[in-house]
Amino acid sequence: MKEQAPILIVAIPLLMAFLNIPFGLFKRTLSYPITVITTFLCVYFSYLIADTVVNNGNISYRLGGWEPPWGIEYAIDHLNAYMLIIVSIVSFIVAIYSKNSIEKEIAKEKTVYFYTIYLLLVTGLLGIVVTGDLFNLFVFLEIASLAGYALVAIGEDRAPLATFNYIVMGTIGACFYLLGVGYLYIVTGSLNITDLTKLLPPLYHSKVVLVAFAFFVVGVAIKIALFPLHTWLPDAYTHAPSTVSAFVAATMTKVGAYAMIRVMFTVFEPSFTLEALPTTEILGWVASAAMMFGCIMALAQDDLKRMLAYILVAEVGYIVMGVSVGNKEGFIGSVLHILNDSFMMVSLFLVAGAIMYKEGHRNIKKFANLHKKMPVTMGCFVIAAISMVGVPPTAGFFSKWYLILGAINAQKWFFVAFLLLSSLMVAVAFFKIIQNTFFHPSESHHKHEEPIRDEVPSGMLLPIFVMSVSLLLIGFLSGQIIDLLIQHAVPKGF
Repeated sequence: MKEQAPILIVAIPLLMAFLNIPFGLFKRTLSYPITVITTFLCVYFSYLIADTVVNNGNISYRLGGWEPPWGIEYAIDHLNAYMLIIVSIVSFIVAIYSKNSIEKEIAKEKTVYFYTIYLLLVTGLLGIVVTGDLFNLFVFLEIASLAGYALVAIGEDRAPLATFNYIVMGTIGACFYLLGVGYLYIVTGSLNITDLTKLLPPLYHSKVVLVAFAFFVVGVAIKIALFPLHTWLPDAYTHAPSTVSAFVAATMTKVGAYAMIRVMFTVFEPSFTLEALPTTEILGWVASAAMMFGCIMALAQDDLKRMLAYILVAEVGYIVMGVSVGNKEGFIGSVLHILNDSFMMVSLFLVAGAIMYKEGHRNIKKFANLHKKMPVTMGCFVIAAISMVGVPPTAGFFSKWYLILGAINAQKWFFVAFLLLSSLMVAVAFFKIIQNTFFHPSESHHKHEEPIRDEVPSGMLLPIFVMSVSLLLIGFLSGQIIDLLIQHAVPKGF
């Protein structure tokens, strides 16, 4: 079982996505347990893979009986193993949460197809992370994108238009990435990442290679919604069903960031990325603009999900900025922030879904006394919010600390200022919610009517609670996470 985990983690959700349809059409209620069990198996397989990598070193799993680079290879190192754990845990937690939320937000006859596409999205994301081949990465990227489009489209009234914009931008990003793949194949005759690492250094002077690299960076930047290529994200993540918003916000941009890191620092050597082109300098300033723009736009929102969507634009900026400074501390901060932001985003979007479930709206101005109606939910929201701001000992503090150390060591003082200022603006944005919730009496309060406690069902509340508590645990375990996985993923030359 342990030896076959690299293929099972992709094959099982793919197989169950197709089996879910006949089982679900036979009995609709079967779709939910099938999805929960499948995603739990993904968590188990990701643990087995991580344990193997930590104790025995990198994994090379060959498919089809052909040796790489001719055959397809799943190549897993510490960075892959780390990302597999993040994606599988989030997919499992959101799957548990989904039952009540989906039944309320979409038609019951669509739930079978929802869970089928959900499992396809999980398959695509895990495939992106596990593959050791650039073209297969593109295939899994498109599986994930197509599934994401479908899930967003079943949301609110404005979801179809938001999905159309998402499809247009996503297709452009995919085309840029595929052009990069094609150009590299022209000059090397290989698509295997390990093989490309050896073949490319003598070709770094080639203009074809330079253009391919540029296509890769721009294509993935569109996929992760890096400012100013973010225009599709706020509408898509706002109007999607609550479950979908939580899952895609926590995983799609993070897996895209992984793909960017993999191309920039594995396919190409760090020396090329940092010196041959001014890529990292440009990305650093673009990331800083993303942080400021995302936070400013978040301050202007009254819709909680839309506010979180703009904060996500800023969070992508944090991750990219950490990579751009070109040193060990910045890289560790960036990779650690992938984990922290994934868990913070899923926590906050799950809370938004819970409020939508009970109140029927997401208007921040109408949150008065919500802490008395939903005390556990709002308590979890406060933990996630202070982690997003970067208050110790929550998870968000430690990744931001490393990001600031990286910027200081690189003597990028403007980046340090942007990091601190954006964190301050995020604090103001969340304080606005806390003020409206805890300190703004509602009409019933003026009439001396005490709000009745009315939490969401336990199937929704438990995932929210687990994710918020995990933000505290990750904070205390940050040192061990860095020692076990992240420090081994730092590229040579940093």
